[in-house]
Amino acid sequence: MKKISTLLSALLLTSLTLIGCDNQSSHQVTEQNIIKVGSTGQSYPNGYKQDGKLVGFDVEVTEAIAKELGYKVEWNIAEFGGLMGQFDSGRLDTIANAVAVTPARQAKYDFSNTYSFYGSQIFTHKDNNNINQLSDFKGKTIAGVLGSNHINNLKKAFPNNEITIKTYETRDGAMYDTEYQRVDGYVNSKPILLAEIKRKNLPFKLVGEPITIEQVAFPFSKNEKGQALREKFNQALEKLRTNGTLKNLAIKYFGEDITL
Repeated sequence: MKKISTLLSALLLTSLTLIGCDNQSSHQVTEQNIIKVGSTGQSYPNGYKQDGKLVGFDVEVTEAIAKELGYKVEWNIAEFGGLMGQFDSGRLDTIANAVAVTPARQAKYDFSNTYSFYGSQIFTHKDNNNINQLSDFKGKTIAGVLGSNHINNLKKAFPNNEITIKTYETRDGAMYDTEYQRVDGYVNSKPILLAEIKRKNLPFKLVGEPITIEQVAFPFSKNEKGQALREKFNQALEKLRTNGTLKNLAIKYFGEDITL
């Protein structure tokens, strides 16, 4: 009886150990299948709230990629500057918020293949009859979102400090002050601006041609995890481009194909 009791105890201990291993393994798989992605949730039509749900072009592209890869997306909402800080500290795997590929960012991050293109465009209030071309902004104030590459593009377009640049934490603040003519202009991506003007019937007009054309992609950390995730994203992006998903999502949110 003593031998039987000892044997049963050993079997019970083994079973509990195996169950514990199974639970631990299951937990690890779940963690590995989650990707943490940042969005401002205020960037129409890239990522914004509709009926309490995060939607938009970049959001749907990311969700489509995750579906292809068997991942679940854990969204983190913050202002753009805050998102970049979280990404730098490793709390986010990537950012899906029209992140422009620039030399400075390429030195710091690894980017996926490009999934959309934007012209960095300046606009003004339609009643500003004295502003019709870029040179008319000299001595004026132009708004932009803090941390966005459009600010850098403004500095390059006006290299001799001919303008005053006023930065805002959010796009809405910059557009609001432009609408009520507290500033003379606002810079952002042309397709985004056109979508906003159409949605809200905003009293704006475009000024001149885009000051530059930007490539937009997903940034990843320059480490083993980031490189592996970048490669998977590229594979999924190629499939979504081939089957027409990218094009269809662009037309859905912008009314045109901005993926080429």
